[in-house]
This record gives sequence, C-alpha cells and structure tokens, in this order.
Amino acid sequence: MQVPAHHSRTAEPAEARTAGPLLPGPRHSGRAAAREAGLPRIDEPREVAPADARELSKVFFARLRELPEGTAERQYVRNTLIEMNASLVQYAVRRFRGRAEGAAGDVDDLVQVGTIGLIKAIDRFDPARENEFATLAMPYITGEIKRHFRDTAWAVHVPRRLQELRIEIAKAKEELTVRLDRSPTVRDLAAYLDLTEEQVIEGLVAANGHTSGSLDAPHAEHGDGTAEGHTLAEVLGEEEPALELVEDIQTLAPLLERLSDRERTMLRMRFGEELTQAQMGAALGISQMQVSRLLTRLLTHLRTSMLADPEPGPGSLA
Repeated sequence: MQVPAHHSRTAEPAEARTAGPLLPGPRHSGRAAAREAGLPRIDEPREVAPADARELSKVFFARLRELPEGTAERQYVRNTLIEMNASLVQYAVRRFRGRAEGAAGDVDDLVQVGTIGLIKAIDRFDPARENEFATLAMPYITGEIKRHFRDTAWAVHVPRRLQELRIEIAKAKEELTVRLDRSPTVRDLAAYLDLTEEQVIEGLVAANGHTSGSLDAPHAEHGDGTAEGHTLAEVLGEEEPALELVEDIQTLAPLLERLSDRERTMLRMRFGEELTQAQMGAALGISQMQVSRLLTRLLTHLRTSMLADPEPGPGSLA
C-alpha cells in the first residue's frame, strides 16, 4: 500500500476547523506530531485511494483512542481521519445535489454540514465495536444534511401563495376558536375561508413547517381545547416523525396528489383534524395497530419519495 507523500506543504483540513481550531504551530509540527503518534505522515490525505484510506483509517482510529485529548498527536490523527474520509461526504452530497441548487444554500453548504456529520461520526466511532467506519458515518452525514434542509429551506421553498394562506388560516383559527368555543376542525376552516379541505390542509402543512413547539407542551387531543394530561410527544408517538413531512412543500404537494383517497383521508384525520390513532381506527373501522402500521408505511413512503429523484407513475400505497 502506497501512501502519497507530497513534502511541499502540510495539509490543514478546512473541515476540521468546523468542529474546533487546529492546534497552532510551525509547518513542521504536523510531521513531528505524526512521528510522536507512531504513524506515517500523510501530507495529502484526500489523495489516498479509497481502499488504502479504509485500511489506514483502521490504524488511525486505533491510535486515536489511545491518545489523550488536547495533544498535537491526537489532533493530527483526528484531522487526518477527517481528510481521508472526506469522500464519504461527497458521496452523500450527490444524493441531495438537485435540492441544493437554487434552494437552501448550495452544494458547498451541503459539503460543510455533511462534514460536521463526518466529524461527529469520527468522534463516536469505536473500532472495537464497529466493523466499518462508513457504516456508522453515512447516517451521521446524511442526518446533518437533512437537518440543514429542515432548518433553512422554508424561507426559500414556501411559495408566496402558501405564506399568505398560512396567515389567513391563523386568523381564521383565532376567530373560530372564540366563536365556537373550541379549536376549529379542517371542515370548519374550509367553510369559513370558502376553501376546499385539501387547500386548508396544504396551508396547515406550511404552517407546521414554519413554526415549532415544545414536545412537552400540553396538547388538545379531542378538539375541545383540553389537554387531559397529554403532551405533544405522547400524542405523536415515537414511530411518527410527522415533522419530516413538511421538509419541502413543493416536493410534498405532488406526492399527496398521487395518494389514494384513503391515504389522503388518513393524513387529513391525523394532521388536519389531529385525531389520535385510536380515534382514526374507530372512524375507519380498523384497529389502532393497523392505523399505526399504515401511517408508518405512508410516512416512510413520503419521506423516501421526497429525497429521491422524481419518477413517473402512481405513488399510492393502498
């Protein structure tokens, strides 16, 4: 196995500075740190072939766990691991390149946030428990990229029409809550605003993507304004990552159009009328467990379709 050794300069990973500053020192400090760590000096880690990088990473990870925090030797080993495995970030970014162009930032932004995930994976990787570093790293990298889209995409992605609709629905909610002495349903809002229920749901999805709330806050489960001891986290349940449905309204809208009537009804009941799974089961004539399985499969399908390249054909699961 050959390790490239370009002695003209010492590489200093830009991504490493994202997680913490490199230790200051003269240009030869990296070579000295490598020597003290008992490892080869790699001046251009990004140029190491992938197969060699995998093998070298195993050696570097084993040494990383032995070195104390705050030492030049440990910093050299950690920075070299970041550089040698940067290709994992590039691989992950390719999946999201289409969403980055003209949207929440650009490809360089995705590389930056993906590198944060890579650094987190390096800091958590235990060679004694894991076989391949890439197996652990990819979920961290893609997770940071998805979080980036959730946190930044709305200011660009939400069409002006939906921004205005969100405001109209918010005002209607306040007026109807006073008039009805309860939280209005989707049907109430649609009648008040002279809209279809589907249009109201689209606006509610936009509103959910625009705001956030505490999972520990009381949640009005039955539409009568009473929380009855339930928090939002308890109502949502662990298996329902509902907030991920609103990552990108422009992607979600056509997907909803391709769903069956039954699937759209389930989404309206769950996220528009805010019914519990038990209430949905009673209305649909199925068990709560069946509702849970159907919702989980439906939400998984929508999340996967939102991240995948668009393909023609029906998207219904039912």
